[in-house]
Amino acid sequence: MKRLLLARHAATSATRTAAFPLDEPIAEGCAAAAAGLAELVRPGAEVLVSPALRCRQTATAAGLTARVEPRLAECDFGAWGGRTLAALHAERPAEVAAWIADPAAAPHGGESLRTFAARVADWLDEQAGEDGTTLAIAHGGVVKAALVHALGAPLDAFWRLDAAPLAVAELHAHDGRWTVTRSNCPLAAAGRGRIAGAVAPTAGVGR
Repeated sequence: MKRLLLARHAATSATRTAAFPLDEPIAEGCAAAAAGLAELVRPGAEVLVSPALRCRQTATAAGLTARVEPRLAECDFGAWGGRTLAALHAERPAEVAAWIADPAAAPHGGESLRTFAARVADWLDEQAGEDGTTLAIAHGGVVKAALVHALGAPLDAFWRLDAAPLAVAELHAHDGRWTVTRSNCPLAAAGRGRIAGAVAPTAGVGR
């Protein structure tokens, strides 16, 4: 059986202002909250992290050694990086509406939702064929794309899911088929019981 824990990174200035992210650090004061991720893990599991600074800093705050997995990167928002959704709605309402309505649209010059979701699905399918426990520290978009794929839901379900900073989703795979056991679970609640087979925090933190 495969047990997969998907944790969104700690809050950043972009998450607090509903802006499309750049490679910003976690917000001041969030490191202590991120440390709670260590409560999820015991020896024997794999810890993966997106290449983004905010994800690597979240792992560092939890004292976890993590391996960078490029497929866990957030969607490439191209020219929209650093801009707030409200500002883009005001300036380019048709482009934003087309992006939400059409999974193949990429008016920002980055990845379309379809391309991004396919990247995440490729990684998730690989995970389904493995055993053991993995904690992946990634992005809200990655978590939602993984849930959509695990449930076999239509891609527009992506817009109906939420993944708050430091919230956890848990998936189990049996014979390559995923079951979602929880989603958008606050870290405080998720850490009440440690997950068997997860990795313990160590002093040597990854990149």
